[in-house]
Amino acid sequence: MFIRKKLFIGLLLAPFLSHAQSMDSLYKQADTFRDRFGTKFYYGVSEVGAVDKNHSFWYLTQTPRGNEFWLVNADTKSTKSAFDQEKLANSLAASTSGKIKPYQLPFRSIAFSPKNDSLFFTANGQKYACSLSDYAIVKRNKVGEPSYWGDVVKENSKEKVKSPDGKKEAYISEYNLWVTDLSTGQSKQLSFDGTPKEYYSSNINWSPDSKKIVSCKYRSVGIRKLTLISSSPKDQLQPKMEEYDYPKPGDSLPVRRPVVFIPDEDRVVKCDVPEVETQFDLSDIRWEKNNNYFTFSFNKRGSQQFIVYRADATSGNLQVVVNETSPTFVYYNTLYLHWFENGKELLWISDRDGWRHLYLYDIASGKVRKQLTKGEWVVKTVVHVDEKTRTAILKVCGKDAGEDPYLEKYYSLNIDNGKLIALTPENANHNVTFSSDYAYMLDNYSRVDLVPAVVVRSVKNGAIVYKPERQPDIASAVLEGWRMPQVFSAKGRDGKTDIWGMIVRPTNFDPAKKYPVIEYIYAGPHDSFVPKSFAIAHRFTELAELGFITVMIDGMGTDNRSKAFHDVCWKNLKDAGFPDRIAWMKAAAEKYPEMDISRVGIYGGSAGGQSSTGALLFHPEFYKVGVSSCGCHDNRMDKIWWNEQWMGYPIGKEYEECSNVVNAHLLQGKLMLIVGELDNNVDPSSTYQVADQLIKYNKEFELVVLPGARHTLGESYGERKRRDFFVKNLLGLKTPEWNTSK
Repeated sequence: MFIRKKLFIGLLLAPFLSHAQSMDSLYKQADTFRDRFGTKFYYGVSEVGAVDKNHSFWYLTQTPRGNEFWLVNADTKSTKSAFDQEKLANSLAASTSGKIKPYQLPFRSIAFSPKNDSLFFTANGQKYACSLSDYAIVKRNKVGEPSYWGDVVKENSKEKVKSPDGKKEAYISEYNLWVTDLSTGQSKQLSFDGTPKEYYSSNINWSPDSKKIVSCKYRSVGIRKLTLISSSPKDQLQPKMEEYDYPKPGDSLPVRRPVVFIPDEDRVVKCDVPEVETQFDLSDIRWEKNNNYFTFSFNKRGSQQFIVYRADATSGNLQVVVNETSPTFVYYNTLYLHWFENGKELLWISDRDGWRHLYLYDIASGKVRKQLTKGEWVVKTVVHVDEKTRTAILKVCGKDAGEDPYLEKYYSLNIDNGKLIALTPENANHNVTFSSDYAYMLDNYSRVDLVPAVVVRSVKNGAIVYKPERQPDIASAVLEGWRMPQVFSAKGRDGKTDIWGMIVRPTNFDPAKKYPVIEYIYAGPHDSFVPKSFAIAHRFTELAELGFITVMIDGMGTDNRSKAFHDVCWKNLKDAGFPDRIAWMKAAAEKYPEMDISRVGIYGGSAGGQSSTGALLFHPEFYKVGVSSCGCHDNRMDKIWWNEQWMGYPIGKEYEECSNVVNAHLLQGKLMLIVGELDNNVDPSSTYQVADQLIKYNKEFELVVLPGARHTLGESYGERKRRDFFVKNLLGLKTPEWNTSK
């Protein structure tokens, strides 16, 4: 009887034990994904660089024996080891008293000395030099701590700036500009009206002939501080406080007024900049070779006007060279200036005709000589300008019809006749490294669904001059069970515009089953974000292993398409392209019925943290489960430069309308908030304020606070919590017992 009772209980528990075991194995599959498949992708390019002053390129690749540095020579059309890794490993081990494996070296990037007789690298925070004759290792400087990205430069340093002829030094003392004659040691005060609140800037700009100086009179403002508490510091028991400069939307900003000093004539020339008080920034001061003029940029607050001025140094009169305006926003981070050596021409990028293109300006008149590129595609970057041949190398997107419009390709442009030569014609995303003289380029091209190819091309016409024998190989990874992601496009909200994204299925995918869909979102208007190059694993790949189909999409409001596509974000960050994303997923599910869009989850961090919570608040009929990490949930709480660029200035009602804090009461789905207590990128209070409102409205949610963590998707613990949340709420399954598991 006792045996039969035990057998009966065992039969009852069997499905649960089996499920627990299967969930454990799925989590293990997710955890080991990169090791299982990434270690079997051979001969791809993971890091690359040009060797200065010759036509060689080094790159790091994974081979069956480990990571190897190879050297490709365009002249000899050959590939060889960049250095003797065994000798270097032995020398480094002796230098550090540690064990170093030759094909698991503790660095991924190298540089060669000018004579190519030494190698430079950084390992474990220490810089090293290695002689390639005897492989002797010499320690150099330690790597410094990275500076905080948000520090406000007060422009009041005591640094002395030497004149181009080396005969004088200019500096700021007691808020005023001084100059010292180095031959006599005599110092002369040039300005007399500097004060603690309005002083002369230590950004001192000498004219080429060393006879004139530009220094802005700088009116400082009080800077808002971000205060954080480190609850669990590593070096003491008691908590610590940290403080950072952190201007937020609407805050006062410094004002700069350019002033010219001519020491030999005791002259001071002030430049009367129109609406100077409205500046977001006044910068990029640059002298012309003739010493009579200098130029500077004026970014008007609100990001709707960007002006390039040319100033007469003797009169202070200003001429407008470029006046870029927009009824929505001028995205100043994509603007580009190239001043020609002849002093007569300027290259400029603008999306004024609806697409980002290149223009040639006449400096003297401030008029456009010609629009150099045109069409429904974008110039993403000007890589290089050769004034002797009157050519420019451009990185462009979307020029070839029928292809993914985000693929990056390279063209050579004849500045005089506008003729374009395709340097990288293949239907792929081209990751290019140029030789120092721009004669050759190493092109590592691929797509998410296309295995990479590595070639060396001539920059003159794009012809392939050399293709290394060993090309990237995924055969071993495929044999192990790796599955290629899928690129998918569908019409957006307007029924006309193609929206592009990608789909990842689990390696044990069964087309007869239905899978919940999880979207990884990042919809910051400053770029586009769906991967375009081949990789064994993307950020959201491992999550699929738990029994999901994961997707990523670039909806309207992001960059690198038309101006109209981009403008959707204007004062409307809560949109985040959701009407396009939903239309895309509906189209994908219609074509691929294994995608169960009645169970859709979403997650993201930073701007993606704002969007993933917004998905549940503003589109609860579609998005059911969300996990948001370090989100900028209210754009009034986040950094000034990013949020005013898209949400406008002065602060308007749109900030409230887009706020997850203000709209927290709309929550219907399942939400988890993750935040690093030391996030100095996005104020953690933004997350806490969402939590506060959710509590106020008696909403159910989960809050995960990570002690010691900064701006993050969640680190390893947050990743596990995110997986558990989706498994419970989308699959309806029990997660592993973490407190008892080994």
